[in-house]
Parts: sequence; C-alpha cells; structure tokens
Amino acid sequence: AGHLEPFGLAGIFAELLAHLAQVGGARIFGFVDAMAEAGDFLLGGEHILDVLDRIGAGLVDGQQQAYDDKQAMPSITTLASREVYRNRWMRVREDEILRSNGQKGIYGVVDKSDSAIILPVEGDRVWLVEQFRYTIQERALELPQGSWEEDSAESAEELARGELQEETGLHAATMIHLGTVWIAYGFLRQRQHVFLAADLRPVGNDPDAEEHDLTLHSISIADFEQRMLDGRIRDNCTIAAWGIYRMWRERQA
Repeated sequence: AGHLEPFGLAGIFAELLAHLAQVGGARIFGFVDAMAEAGDFLLGGEHILDVLDRIGAGLVDGQQQAYDDKQAMPSITTLASREVYRNRWMRVREDEILRSNGQKGIYGVVDKSDSAIILPVEGDRVWLVEQFRYTIQERALELPQGSWEEDSAESAEELARGELQEETGLHAATMIHLGTVWIAYGFLRQRQHVFLAADLRPVGNDPDAEEHDLTLHSISIADFEQRMLDGRIRDNCTIAAWGIYRMWRERQA
C-alpha cells in the first residue's frame, strides 16, 4: 500500500485547490478517484478518502455555521430611541435605525405586555364574547382574550384563567398551553399565549369597566368555523388561535 506522511497533507490540499480553481469540481473528484484506484493511500494511518470525507463534512458544517451566524445578526441597528406616549396599557416609541444597506430611517413601535387568548370548548360548541371594538367602530365576535395593564409577575396561565373568568364567568379545571404567537410584529411588540380551556363550570364573572357591553355566546363549532370562512368573524387572533388548536387536535389522534 502507498503511504503519504502527515507533513505531505499541505501539498495534497494545494493540489486539490489548484484543480478546483483551474477546472472545477469535476476534476477534483477525478483526482481523488485516481488516487483511490492507485492504492490504499494513507495519511498518518488513515485512508485518504476518509480524511477527505471528514474535511468535506467540516467545510459544510463551517458554511452552515457561517450562514446561521449571518441569520442571527440583526439587519437593522437601533441608533436612538425616544418615548412618544405611555399609558397603563401601552408604550409608543420612535426609533432611529440603520439598515444593513447603509440607509437610515425611523421605526414606530408599540410595546404592550403579554396577552392570552382562550378557547373554551365544550363538546361540539365553543364560548365566544361579543363587544364593541372602538378602533373599527363595530361589534365583534371573538374568543375571550386580554392582557395585563402593566408587566406582572403572574404566569401566562394565571392571566388566561383570569381573562376567562372575567369575560365569561367560567372556570376551567384543565388548561392546556397550545403555543405562543406574535400578534402584529410589523409595529407591535406583544406576545399572545394560546390556551385550551376544558372541563368548564360557571363561577360568575366580574368584567372590567371597559367591558361594560360584553355579551357571551355559545355556538356550534361548525357555525363558528363558517363565520370565520365567510368573514363574519375577522379577528386575526381568534382565527390564528383556532388554527393552532386544530393542528394540535389532529396530532392527538
């Protein structure tokens, strides 16, 4: 068997790189194949093809790591930030930014505390709430949902349980966390935790002053889904939460 001493490794790499630069990858493979056919060439006791496979794997891993590092780097840098407005429920700020292409700009951001949306499902029916939504000047039918007025030490499940009882007067013996979504991250920094509420029983509600006109409805799941499809229910949080629930339920079979 032929042998190549370890100190000859640099020469082999130089030869490989020369072939790659001059004539492309096809010649590289031909060069390696010819070496393999000529005999069991070893590098420090290891077959040359095993060495090259290991090196190739390392190069691929290195390229993937470089790609992952690039993806993790923000393409927009914050240069300055100023608070424009604040109340108990939200904070509005305007940031001066620098994009990776060298262009400066501004970005308006609304910061809000985490929220929760709850799916109170009983058999083939679901509980919904209806209330007047000032921003769209319409009454809207939706799943119970809400957020803390300010940052709280309470857990997401405690928030969900509180909103469920506050808006529907129901208590859930079982609460299952289905996932967490960003509501509208084009301008809003707020997460929403999605919970399935099961084994429900009435305990009485205590709505906030902002929910003075809230009404409770129990409708069939078939009717609920039809209302989302035909546009009578257009709340994106409700539709997204129901989609997560459907995917979760399909995987329970």
